[in-house]
Amino acid sequence: MEYKWKALSATSVGSLMAAVDSTIVILALFPIASSLKSDFVTVVWVIIAYILMSTALVLSLGRIADMYGRKKMYNVGFVIFTIGSALSGLAWSGISLVLFRALQGAGAAMLVANSFAIVSDAFPPNERGRAFGINAIVWGSGSVIGIVLGGVIIAFTSWRLIFLINVPIGIFGTIWAYLVLRETEDRADRKVETFDIQAAASFTLALILLLVGITWGLLKGWSDAVTIACFAASPIFFAFFAIWEAKYSREPIVNLTLFSNRVFSYSVIAAFLQSVAIFSLNFLLLFYFEGIGGLPILTAAYLIIPMAVMTSIVGPFAGVLSDSIGARTVASIGLAIQAIVLFMLSRLTPSTPLLDVALAEGLYGVGGGLFWPANTSAIMSATPSRMFGVGSGIMNTFRNTGMVLSFAMSLLAATSVIPGKYVSELFVGNISGKLPGALAGQYLTGQGVAFEISAVLLIAATVMSLLRGVTPGSSVKSARKSPERS
Repeated sequence: MEYKWKALSATSVGSLMAAVDSTIVILALFPIASSLKSDFVTVVWVIIAYILMSTALVLSLGRIADMYGRKKMYNVGFVIFTIGSALSGLAWSGISLVLFRALQGAGAAMLVANSFAIVSDAFPPNERGRAFGINAIVWGSGSVIGIVLGGVIIAFTSWRLIFLINVPIGIFGTIWAYLVLRETEDRADRKVETFDIQAAASFTLALILLLVGITWGLLKGWSDAVTIACFAASPIFFAFFAIWEAKYSREPIVNLTLFSNRVFSYSVIAAFLQSVAIFSLNFLLLFYFEGIGGLPILTAAYLIIPMAVMTSIVGPFAGVLSDSIGARTVASIGLAIQAIVLFMLSRLTPSTPLLDVALAEGLYGVGGGLFWPANTSAIMSATPSRMFGVGSGIMNTFRNTGMVLSFAMSLLAATSVIPGKYVSELFVGNISGKLPGALAGQYLTGQGVAFEISAVLLIAATVMSLLRGVTPGSSVKSARKSPERS
């Protein structure tokens, strides 16, 4: 087997584990809250802690991997994620679970920061779309497996198994990655580098303060002292980071020359806008299925499967197509499709057939399957090979920050129109029956506004995608051929 396929298989194990974890946890929130006697704030942080750590650390970890080896960092990420999963399954309180989820997120940051870099190292530019398209199958399949497996686990066993099931997968993934991955070929020729601790600490702290401020404001109020303090302090640390990187750092974490490449910068912005627009969709649709359709959370979760299935089906074809004609057209069509679907979903009523919603989600998945592999390939192909870790880190930092903003938007859309009691019941899947008539109408209004805002963001992302230019390495230009690896 050629090395590129071995590398893809190793990174796919990590992607599968992360994808399963992303959906399976949502179904377990109510049993977790009941078992650990946790309040709504703590349950929200079971989700947020993971995203927060995987967002705040991924940029610094990508830089460290470029310096000391992507294989090493990827394997360490597997170990930490596996340990975090085991500890989460053994958590004795809501607070302990939040802390262990944060540890999981740190491991995920190491995996994510390096998986795209490893694939980009292994595949030549004119085949990266194909590779990321195959990765879309893994993500889509993992999301479906998470929903189905989560339902079985919650129905017949304990919520703790949703975390413990990662342990054997993580052990296998660690061993397999150790056996098949190669360290970056040009490591021996690299100059001795130093890691900029001041920049890493200031960036991480600034991002944590921003994300904590957003979530704390939603849960405790925008005038709360903690919210105000976070929003006041975050820009100070961001400013320090920018000034330090530009003027004083000898080895910047973020090489600003990357952003001088229009393909890279516009593709990253498109990824950010798309992430802000789409991550809240599943939460809001689950709220809709539960509060308007009166469905139990497991049945509601089954109705979001068409999105993941269509992403899996379309992703590989979109990846191959982007290798052939470039990412701009393929990714832009995907974004436009998603924008249209969100405008359609903003018109949902209590009488909308659930089948129509499921079909709309399937079409939404087609858009995602077109956009994700093409856009990711564009970003990585526009990144010099020696900075793959940094390029991947920047991409995932923007995408994950968009996820948190989108998550905050979904909670804001709900809490602004219906009482917090109902929002918490919808969030953990513990609502019995439909929302009362007046509240149902108010919720649909808030949800419609959120979907319209997301659609506008997707239109903006489409514009950025169209303006990015020709993707480096596609067959639109002459592709650089990599030496054959066996």
